[in-house]
Amino acid sequence: MRCYAQLTQEQRYQIHAFKKAGFNQAQIAEEVGVHKSTICRELRRNRGLNGYRALQAHVFAISRRKARSNARITAGDWQLISTLIRLDWSPEQIAGRLRLEDGTGASHEWIYRFIYADKQRGGELYRHLRVKKQKRKRYGAYERRGRQYDRVSIDERPAIVDSRSRLGDWEGDTIIGSRGQAAAIVSLVERKTSFTLIGKLSRKTAAETLSAMTGLLKPFKSLVHTITCDNGKEFSCHKEVAASLEASMYFAHPYASWERGLNENTNGLIRQYFPRKHDFAAITDDQIRKVTERLNHRPRKKLGFKTPFEEFFKTDSLLTVALKS
Repeated sequence: MRCYAQLTQEQRYQIHAFKKAGFNQAQIAEEVGVHKSTICRELRRNRGLNGYRALQAHVFAISRRKARSNARITAGDWQLISTLIRLDWSPEQIAGRLRLEDGTGASHEWIYRFIYADKQRGGELYRHLRVKKQKRKRYGAYERRGRQYDRVSIDERPAIVDSRSRLGDWEGDTIIGSRGQAAAIVSLVERKTSFTLIGKLSRKTAAETLSAMTGLLKPFKSLVHTITCDNGKEFSCHKEVAASLEASMYFAHPYASWERGLNENTNGLIRQYFPRKHDFAAITDDQIRKVTERLNHRPRKKLGFKTPFEEFFKTDSLLTVALKS
């Protein structure tokens, strides 16, 4: 199958020469190596008052291409795109959301080109692109200290949770800093909408985790049916959490992080703001609030480029809401 490509200036000189030699359109197409409809369109659209001339035709084509590009994406659009990049939205999220709101036709490929062109000019937009972490192989035996009792396996979790057809099924985990840091972060994400709640722990203890989880989820108690956590000892107060929220808690299998894939992905997004080397003890409540707002007002492809906030609260909002976060 042939792939469409714009005619080059050299090809236009060939077309001009073959036409002058008396070749018909099908013959010219065969010699140049393009479809005959391309030759037909070229001769119709890029001819001047004195007929088809290669240099003039190339100028016509380039001018038309630039005019079409300028009409689709204005300087104001690029300014807005720059602002959204600085909010750590991915090019795909930006393109999808702009298309959803007002039909702006900036593809994610164009936005990537814009970012790399900015980098060549000495700009810093590229610093806001997310970078995948390298996976590290695990060594050593499983940890057997401090096993939790009376925990309910994910195998017993209702099937409706897997379908993501209702609001109220959450995944939970903690995020730690570099070795030796006592402070940590607890993260909770709703499976259907990706709505995220995060809180700071001065110490990663069961008591503090209990307090943080109940404090974050109590305002949404009617929308908390299940919580699925990993096997960290900080979740040993799971019965108290379940009783306080009138919900059921389940535990993934050891070393099976894919069973809480959404939570793991969300933790990666949070790490963009609080990397492992960050001093977690110095994190402020205002920083936690701002990161939470950024994540919840960022469009997601799986939500049709709606935001978690919009889907969780069944509302619509404009980009101005995200710009304030």
